[in-house]
Amino acid sequence: MSIAWPELYFVRHGQTDWNAEGRYQGSKDIPLNAIGRAQADLNGKLLRQLLERDDRSPAEFTWHVSPLGRTMETMARIRAAFDAELPEAKPDSRLVEVSFGIYEGRLHSELAAGEMAIAGERDATFWDFRPPQGESYEDVANRVRSFAATLDGPAIIVAHGGILRILRRLIEDFPADRAVNWFPPQDSVVHFIDGRSVVYPAGQSWDD
Repeated sequence: MSIAWPELYFVRHGQTDWNAEGRYQGSKDIPLNAIGRAQADLNGKLLRQLLERDDRSPAEFTWHVSPLGRTMETMARIRAAFDAELPEAKPDSRLVEVSFGIYEGRLHSELAAGEMAIAGERDATFWDFRPPQGESYEDVANRVRSFAATLDGPAIIVAHGGILRILRRLIEDFPADRAVNWFPPQDSVVHFIDGRSVVYPAGQSWDD
């Protein structure tokens, strides 16, 4: 499927207790913790700052969100940073995190001993690795391609780290091994435009 990618602003959900503990979360509906809520608030302020810097209105974008609780709360906190009326944020199940099947809830370090490689130690074949009762990155890439085909203009997306890895591979042509080993930030806004991305960490000034 050939996709003409529009401009995207992407925010990963804030931290959860499972993130902090190093557990595979996947499609489990784990809520934000206090750090995650603060990250979402900062990311909202950052997104507003970036749009204002570039003289863009948030109404120019369609808003899309994974329907899991941690992403829905992150989206709500991001939107709270804006004074203007915003387009509806549309939940889309195609943006749900990669399912790790029977491994969800298990520690990364526990599985790294042999059942599933940890980020930083994966090779290119991990892109097609499908855990029992779970999904591969390529499985989810097909979901993301289907979602992207429905976009008719610039979009703001709040979703998951695995979705962000997939976008970097699909939009920027990241090699598979680089995509599956990259660590997606939870305290940043990622701007995709013209086939590349810029990662803007929150808590800094990006006026220029």
